[in-house]
Amino acid sequence: MTAPEPELLLAALHQAADNVAVDVAKLSDADVEAPSALPGWTRGHVLAHLAGISNAMARQLEYAARGETIELYDGGMAGRNKAIDMAAGHDAATHRADLTAALDRVLRAFDVLPGVKDSSAHQTGWWAPISYRGGVVLDGGLALWRELVIHNADLQTGRGPETWSRPFCEHLFDFLAARVPAEDKLVLQPLGLPPVAIGSGNRSTVVSGMITDIAAWLAGREPTLGSLRASAAADGVDLPELLPWPAGTPSTK
Repeated sequence: MTAPEPELLLAALHQAADNVAVDVAKLSDADVEAPSALPGWTRGHVLAHLAGISNAMARQLEYAARGETIELYDGGMAGRNKAIDMAAGHDAATHRADLTAALDRVLRAFDVLPGVKDSSAHQTGWWAPISYRGGVVLDGGLALWRELVIHNADLQTGRGPETWSRPFCEHLFDFLAARVPAEDKLVLQPLGLPPVAIGSGNRSTVVSGMITDIAAWLAGREPTLGSLRASAAADGVDLPELLPWPAGTPSTK
């Protein structure tokens, strides 16, 4: 599996941002104060994080456009956590305004990138270096896609993992292969689709079900369609334990 082409990723980012905006518009002050799907976080915490990561990724691109890099969050993870805690208690209107401004800023930064024909050798546009994971702008776009889609599900406004697209789920299969322990090999068998093997260990487990349920499980979220099954040597087994998210990613909180 490979990452989506930049033009497809750009369209996916706009769609994900539109979905977030539509869903956040439904929230009242009481809704914002209610728990999210993330333990210990209200919806307000999730909204503050979405605004924070959008602004942070915009800053990555703004610096990359002039050939510079900067840390993802001002003040590092401590600064990020403090900002979320300070903003989590805002009312719904303030959250909407902050998130709208942040999404507009980051989408504008992606929209003005040079065309996809730029060579990676020139380190410009989608291939300009950024500090996030020591990668390039394309990696930042993929990260923002994950943040918007997964955390929108965490808001529990009706757009759960069952709504995730096949390209998004396949991207998670690829990206979250790093969560497979060294001794394990997982054969992911989405219903009606070709199997995908991740991990290279000697202990093989088949995980079958709807593609969205498999992706949700890999992402540490609750599968919503109840289709997930695991087997080893044709016998039913428990789902294997997974490692933490790949280092350098804030997507699980």
